[in-house]
Amino acid sequence: MKRTIMSYMVATILSLGAVIGLVIQPSALMAQTQTQQTTSPSVASTPKSSSASTAAITPITNPACGEVVQGNVNLTANLNCTGDGLIVGADNTVINLNGYTVSGPGQQSSKVGVVVPNNDNVMVTGPGVIKGFQAGILATGSNNVQIKSIIITGNEIAVFTTGSTNTQVQENIIKNNNLGVASHSSKGASLMSNLITGNELAGVTLVNTHKAIIAANNIEGGQNGLFLDAQSSDNTINMNNVLHNVIDLNNANGLAPNINVNSFADNNCMVSNPSGLCIGR
Repeated sequence: MKRTIMSYMVATILSLGAVIGLVIQPSALMAQTQTQQTTSPSVASTPKSSSASTAAITPITNPACGEVVQGNVNLTANLNCTGDGLIVGADNTVINLNGYTVSGPGQQSSKVGVVVPNNDNVMVTGPGVIKGFQAGILATGSNNVQIKSIIITGNEIAVFTTGSTNTQVQENIIKNNNLGVASHSSKGASLMSNLITGNELAGVTLVNTHKAIIAANNIEGGQNGLFLDAQSSDNTINMNNVLHNVIDLNNANGLAPNINVNSFADNNCMVSNPSGLCIGR
């Protein structure tokens, strides 16, 4: 994993920690040289290829931790990784967890469960579990990544996007992470119909993120349910249940939403900053 990618994660975590008055130690979050070990059968690493060549690739059914994968990837066993999990190496890749679990060395490591670096039209789908990584799923510089029907738990960040467009996060259970979904310098994301619960710092965090749609989610049990910084604009937050957080909806620590042009409507919540973002409050 490139240090620059991981530094974005560090910056986002530290930014959120600063605005909500929490202290986070960055030393455990720095990138390290990757080494992987696995008891799963080994598959030869494959470099990134074009979408045309991807179609001819035989489906992978026994990927190993740290493998670069492409085409159709179907897990047939759990992956217990001491390094990164799976690394997407081509556009149009589909990873089906197929009911299995990808486990990492712990949320204070610098490892990632599924990495999507500069690839488009990628799907990561369940049922299945991703747990025990610094980031459960990381999409960087990618377009049209879809994350669906996965339990993502026990990570520093469950889903992290940076420099990406049109990421779709749908119908997942995102629980007991430090951050649930974090978006940095991205646009056009869609977060819909997710259960986001027990994520300590925030359920959803937008940093310099634009034109996201966040709708029909249940977000509960964090310091912030949904946090947007002052540089995040033109986002639509509609029809969510955001409850039992210290602050349910937080637009840049009280910035009027018309200033950074974010839209809040029909959200069921109790506490917002500024006030007036919850139905009837």
